[in-house]
Amino acid sequence: MITHDPNPLYAPNPDRYNHIKYQRCGRSGILLPRLSLGLWQNFGAVNSQANARAMLRKAFDEGICHFDLANNYGPNYGSAEHTFGNIFKQDFVHHRDELFIASKAGYDMWPGPYGKGGSVKYLVSSCDQSLARTGLKYFDIFYHHCMDPETPIEESMRALDYIVRSGRALYAGISNYRPEQTREAISILNSLGTPLLVHQPRYNMFDRWIENGLTDVLLAEGIGSIVFSPLAQGVLTNKYLKGIPANSRAARPEIIHLGNKDITTEKLDKVKQLNSIAESRGQSLAQMAIAWTLINPAVTSCLIGASSPEQITDCLAALNNPEFNEKDILDINAIIC
Repeated sequence: MITHDPNPLYAPNPDRYNHIKYQRCGRSGILLPRLSLGLWQNFGAVNSQANARAMLRKAFDEGICHFDLANNYGPNYGSAEHTFGNIFKQDFVHHRDELFIASKAGYDMWPGPYGKGGSVKYLVSSCDQSLARTGLKYFDIFYHHCMDPETPIEESMRALDYIVRSGRALYAGISNYRPEQTREAISILNSLGTPLLVHQPRYNMFDRWIENGLTDVLLAEGIGSIVFSPLAQGVLTNKYLKGIPANSRAARPEIIHLGNKDITTEKLDKVKQLNSIAESRGQSLAQMAIAWTLINPAVTSCLIGASSPEQITDCLAALNNPEFNEKDILDINAIIC
């Protein structure tokens, strides 16, 4: 019996690099697309592999060449890296030098005392496991995913330095570090001869913590940033304008980062007001929220998530109207501050 592959040999769009703008990452030699694709959700073992493949193809066809992973992305832990590795072998192995691929370690990954944190033992072991799952020879960036208060920061930075010097990654990154921790990490890595390339913090209209010192550090030190959660886990979309739909992420008990407590009457009122501004700009609320993150001069790239190729297309439309006039800014600040 003859079967037909529903996803035949992939030939990327030859015009892909004319579809999106790229920005220099701090004072490095790296240019990153203004939008990058995160594989935190919808790429796990419980998700459609065909849909994951279609999303990665769509992103690359539009010039998104930076894909972001972590050891415990799934579900289950590690399965997003397995999914990516399988699709990479099918579609992207001949385009490796065009891709900028990241992974991370810091949060819990396996049982026992060496399965989380910031030790050299955990970070190097986790990097090796991530390389095995993805089938890659190296990552372009490897991040310490979160500051470990029980491990000296010198040890965590020594791990990143070793990972780079051993060829496991080309660049070092940190994520979720506070301003003073970031300044210390930069200093230590500089002394080791492995400069910090990028910081990955959460940033959106409802979570502006990076403006309280971190962006100053990044700009002063010439460090790039890739911000995640621009839509506040979907709150900054039109999905919740009339409450919490039964099929939404907030209604799913397994989603621990979003729930009824995050979608209050007060917040929904702000969402409705922001939606009115977005409509006046000719954008959806999600598109405006993404574009808003990119007006911060410290932000190199905004990390988007998606559940379909169509959502990637919708996110990319945010770049069609990236400018905000003074009234837009004042009106938005009046709502969210």
